[in-house]
Amino acid sequence: MATSAAPDDSTVRETKAEEVLPPTLGSGSQPPNLFDGTTRLYISYICPYVQRVWIARNFKGLQDKIQLVAIDLQDKPAWFLEKVYPPGKAPVLEHNGNIIAESLDLLSYLDANFEGPKLFPRDQDPAKQAFADELIASSDSVIIALFRAGRAQAQGQGDDDISELLAPALDKVESSLGRFSDGPFLLGKSMSAVDMVYAPFVERFKDFFAAVKHYDMTQARPKLKEWIEELNKIDAYAATWGDRRLQLAALMNKFGIQSPVA
Repeated sequence: MATSAAPDDSTVRETKAEEVLPPTLGSGSQPPNLFDGTTRLYISYICPYVQRVWIARNFKGLQDKIQLVAIDLQDKPAWFLEKVYPPGKAPVLEHNGNIIAESLDLLSYLDANFEGPKLFPRDQDPAKQAFADELIASSDSVIIALFRAGRAQAQGQGDDDISELLAPALDKVESSLGRFSDGPFLLGKSMSAVDMVYAPFVERFKDFFAAVKHYDMTQARPKLKEWIEELNKIDAYAATWGDRRLQLAALMNKFGIQSPVA
């Protein structure tokens, strides 16, 4: 089970899948043996874009094939910038001597280049694949709405204004969850890459608005509530959250709101 160690992102933690997570590497760290044939996923423990790919890696059962390397994105090691990925962002995958970046591209790359359960339905179900493409293409609009509502909260705007900003995004997810009747996920009975694209953002903001304005994003949205509950029953997903206080603190700090984490 995930431990609730002191709220220090450099603390070695253990996931629900019993995977011991590495400490975060900052500017004073030494690099791993770069480009030695090891496949590495460079992550940040508090980044939702990273979490998308981390979930996919776990879901496909690649814990033994893809090593995690945690990077402090606020204090980046020089070797990471010089030798791995000069833009200094995560997630980044080191595989077969190449560097692949961007979370959406990495989801497709993992599905095409590694064994394990499929992240996309592809030829198995063209209708679901078409809907997957549609949802991924429009995911930024939902994410932007969530961040706008977060900024509005930080600026002290009223509840009605914030609800107006949130409603279209949340209602879109709610209606999308009703598209297929064979299960609680966005493509039906199984978690897919589409859930991985949306969930790290939706659940972060669910926790955020519950904390800062006692607002339940799932109220009157039963499919959204069930979706989050079912996702958290899956170790591949739940193991990527670690100490949720850190996730909440990071988002609150982003908006300049006092964090509950000391």
